[in-house]
Parts: sequence; C-alpha cells; structure tokens
Amino acid sequence: MTEPAPTLLDRHARGWALASTALALLPLLLQLPSVLAATIAGVALLTAVVSRRGLLPVTVRLLLVLAMLALIYVQMGIRPGRDTGCALLAAMLAIKSSELHTLRDARSLLGFALFAPFAAFLLDQGPMTTLLATLAGVCALLALQRLAQVEGRSPTPALRVQVRGVLRLLLIGLPLAMATFWLFPRLSQPLWGLPDRAVSRPGLSDSMEPGQWLDLMADDTPALRAQFHGPVPAAEQRYWRGPVMTHFDGRTWIRDRRNEERAPVPVQAGTQRWNYTIDYEPTDRRQLVALDLPGSAPAGARLTADYSLVSDRPLASLSRWTLQSAPPQVFAASLSPWQRQLSLQLPEGFNPRTAALARQWRAEAGNDDAALVRRSLDWIRAEFAYSLDAELPGRNAVEEFLFDQKVSFCEHFSSAFVVLMRNAGVPARVVTGFAGGVRNPIGDYWVVRRMDAHAWAEVWLPGRGWVRVDPTAAVAPERIYDTLEDRLGTEAGGMQGAWLQTGQAMDWLRRGWNEMVLSFDATRQQQLLRPLGMPDLSPAQLISSLVVIALLALGAMAWVLARGERERDPLLRAWHRLGRRYAKQGLAREPSEPAMEWARRVDAQRSDPALLALSQRFVHARYAGTHVDHASLLADLRRHRPSSGATS
Repeated sequence: MTEPAPTLLDRHARGWALASTALALLPLLLQLPSVLAATIAGVALLTAVVSRRGLLPVTVRLLLVLAMLALIYVQMGIRPGRDTGCALLAAMLAIKSSELHTLRDARSLLGFALFAPFAAFLLDQGPMTTLLATLAGVCALLALQRLAQVEGRSPTPALRVQVRGVLRLLLIGLPLAMATFWLFPRLSQPLWGLPDRAVSRPGLSDSMEPGQWLDLMADDTPALRAQFHGPVPAAEQRYWRGPVMTHFDGRTWIRDRRNEERAPVPVQAGTQRWNYTIDYEPTDRRQLVALDLPGSAPAGARLTADYSLVSDRPLASLSRWTLQSAPPQVFAASLSPWQRQLSLQLPEGFNPRTAALARQWRAEAGNDDAALVRRSLDWIRAEFAYSLDAELPGRNAVEEFLFDQKVSFCEHFSSAFVVLMRNAGVPARVVTGFAGGVRNPIGDYWVVRRMDAHAWAEVWLPGRGWVRVDPTAAVAPERIYDTLEDRLGTEAGGMQGAWLQTGQAMDWLRRGWNEMVLSFDATRQQQLLRPLGMPDLSPAQLISSLVVIALLALGAMAWVLARGERERDPLLRAWHRLGRRYAKQGLAREPSEPAMEWARRVDAQRSDPALLALSQRFVHARYAGTHVDHASLLADLRRHRPSSGATS
C-alpha cells in the first residue's frame, strides 16, 4: 500500500507561510547587530524568491548553511551567548524557506518560525517586541487555517472572518493568561540564569581607555530613567556616579576591585537631599549609577569604599532602584596611607613632559593644591577644545593630548587632568558615569541616554576631602549642562518640535510598559492583592488562588467554545430544533437520513402532512436554491409541533 502523494502548496498558501515567517523573524532581527540583521534579511528574501519554482538542490542549501555560520563567526566570534544563539536561529530560519514545497513543509516552517519571537524576548521585553510577537502569532494562526483549508479542499472564507475567528480564540485565552501573570508567585531571585550576551551592550565597565566610549557616546538609547520625589537637582548637580578608576598603566584606567571589600569612607553630607527612583536598563554588568553622592546602598546592591554602587548580580533585565543622594560638604576628610598611594600611582617611563610641567607648577604653587587645580582648569579653558572626532593617541596618550592635539572628549580630558595632578603630588582619580539628562514633561521624569556617558575627576584637597572637578565642563559646558530643549530652543516648533513630542510620548509609553509589566515583582504583586483583602499571601496561597481562578477561566472558555459550536445558519438551527422535538417522541432522524425520507417515515407511523410540507419547503430552500420566503419558513419551523400534540 503506497502512501498518498503530499499535498502541494498553492500560491496563496505559500505567501501566507512566508509572510508569517517574515513577521516572526522581524522582532528577532531588530535585536541583532544591524549588519548581521540586514544580511540575514537579504538572504531570507533571496531564498524565498529563488525557491519559488521548486526545492533548492541539497548542495545549494548546504552552502547557504555554511555561509550563515561564517557570517555569524565574523560578526560575533566563537563566544557562545544569547546573541549567538539568536543569530543562529534567525539565520537557519532565513534559509528554511528553501525547502518550502508541500503542506508538511509549510507547517514545519511555521512551527520553527514561532521560536523566533520567543527568542527575541531573551534580548528585549519591550512593548514593540511584544506587539510584533503578537502579530506574528496571529499571522501564523491565519496561515495554519489556510493550510487546513487547502488540505480539506474547502472554500476560503473572507479574510475578516478568519481574523475575527483568530482574535476570538486569543480573547478566550486572555483571562487565563492574565490570571497567570498576576497570581503566579514572583521570586526575588530567578530560577535560572540566562547565558551572557556574546555582543556586550554599551555601558559602563571596570576600565576606560582612549576611544572605548566612541560607540557609547553615539548611542541615543536610554540608559536610565529617573523620577524625583521632591526637589530636582540643578543641571550642574546632575552627575550620575558610576565606577571610580584609580589604577593607570599608561593607557588604560582600571577600577580597584578591592574597594568593594572595604567600608565606605566617612562623608559629611550637605543639607540638600534628593529622593528618587531610577529604572536602569540592562547592561549584563554589575555597575550601577546614582546621583552624586549616594547616601546608602539599596537592597540588592552594595556601596564600595569610593561610593560606587555595585549590584549583587549582573543586570540582565530592567531593574528599579529607590535611592537618596546628597552633595557632600566633606568627602573623606583624611586619607590613609594606602589610599594616598593608590591615588598617586603612575606608571614608570610615561609622559615625561607632563611630569616636568607638573613639577614646575608645584614649585610655583607651593603647598596650595587648590591653586594647582585652578591653574590647570584655566589652561584647559584657554587652549583646549571639545570634539568627538579627535585622533586616538599613541603610547604617551596624555602628553600627545596636552601638548599636541588639545582637542578631544571627556575620556582624554579627565585622564590627562588626573595624570597632571598626580605628577604634581595631588591625589586624584577618574570617575565615570553619566551627566545631564532630559526631562520628559509627559510623565515628569528624566531620561539619561547612553550618549550622556561622561568621565570627570576627583581631587583630594586638605580640609575638603574629595572634590569633583570636571575639566570637560571647563572647555565645553554645553556638553554637560545643556538639555535637549536648550539645544533645540525653548520655542522649538515645526518638524523639530513634533519629532521631540513624538519621541517623548513613545518614551512615556515605554516607561509605562516597564512599570506595569517588566517591573512587576513580588513586592508589587503583594501591593496589588492587598486592597482585595489578600495581604502577604505565601507562594502556596498564590498557587491555590491561581488554580481556582484558572479552573473558573477554563470553565468559562469551555462554555464560550461550546456556544461557538452551535449552527450559525438560523434556518438549519430551526430545523435541528424541530428534529429534537420529534426525537422526544421516539421519532429521531438518523444522522445519514435525508430530510424527506425522514418526514415520510414519520408520516407513515403517524399521519403528519404538516411535517411533509415543512420538509419539502426546507429542502427547496436549503439545497435546491428555490426562492422561498425564509422568514415565514423560519416561523413555521419554530411553531410546528409533532402531530401527537406533545410539546417540546
């Protein structure tokens, strides 16, 4: 016995399968590096077009696989991670259409394609990814319906009817999905850890070297959003403190990890206090930022000796932190021997001209460290300029910048200033983080973008302790203190104003999504349930509540589906109801029995000419296409009762 030949795809079914696959692939491509994503998209389009007339040869498909693997290797290397796995999935899905020929191939392609939006959630859980994933799911269901119609050789209903049916299925399952989201116990720690990303996200790190921040400072995606509960710091106070760099090898600044194990140094805070909440975007690193200077570490983080915040675990997802900061009056009034040594460390054999200039200034200033700071800033203000297009320096980076180029950005300004101070005997260090921020008036919060990454310096002065000095602000204050509104003008209108307002609205929506969905943790879960009279439920109680609501939801879903199974044709529905009346009299119609034969059988057992007439009219209206008054026929079918006089 031979197997039946596989059912071939028609043009419309193939188009639905390819469209669904493309839509499922889109949210994943948006999270990959642009060059890699564009190449995969191009290969997917080319493969779909070339394979339209039949299956591609095995050799061609094998070459495509090898080419995709080579491309991923070139873009990401051999380091395994989320990006690598997702890129591999996207690449294989792009060439899967090369074997799209039968219904089985199409179903296999759609099943494989639905993995793509779920993989995209490993990289981003934003509203756009969610929306695209939902559209991909709806389109896949429509495509599967189309494949079923092709297989059954049934007529294709109108597209609006198909869409309505799919949306109805989604709405039926929505209560159960919402119950699971709100009631499933939230854990303070994840059940498992996600693998590291192969392509690290731009963010602050434990080191800083020339040119390292160029990509970061060209990235306008948000790094954090801050909402102040009370006074808002002035522009010159909006420094978001991150890792502090103390060790210098001549080119690279490195954070001393031993500071994580030491207690924070004493600080005499000022009278001003800033209370705020930050939503920190994922970086897959542990470095946090806080408004300079944080008073204490929130739960899940710790404060280092130099007042940097370090998270207990990598920030692989959006996180929310409630903080308090205050400008210091005295920050470390005294330096221990090891702190002074660490803050004066310099490599041997680097930047001799810088060392000579520092010794000259020290001799002229005597013991006045503050005078050395002022003289350095005056020099920078008079002779230096700010630019992101500066050339990368060589071995003696500081010297080349100070005496030759005199044009660069914050990395070089802060590094050169600290080296100059250390050569002059002034304890100094580099502080990295962000500066500034843009207020979003729609939600009354501040957005700090990755391009706001900044590096400044701290010098230790007798009687004052560590003092912030920003040499970049001395030469380019607009880089630090100006907001986006300042740059566009207070009366920004036209396309600029419309674009600004649109961007603010979109960011407000993203923040709302983050707050309602991504930041929904155990604490917020308990807060939600407390007004309902269910405070402080244990995980077992939450599970029990979820089970009860799930059973109710499943019962409601079954009831709705059962109602949906009833006959949509009112004429046929009235005929079936008539048959059930006769069934109660022992005169049920057999499933395969034609209407007229059943009516004759009933009439033979008990005279029922009315049933014969009704059956004749029903057959003519239903099957013969004869013009019949449907309204009167429906009314007669509903009124008719068996001739015995029995009621339904």
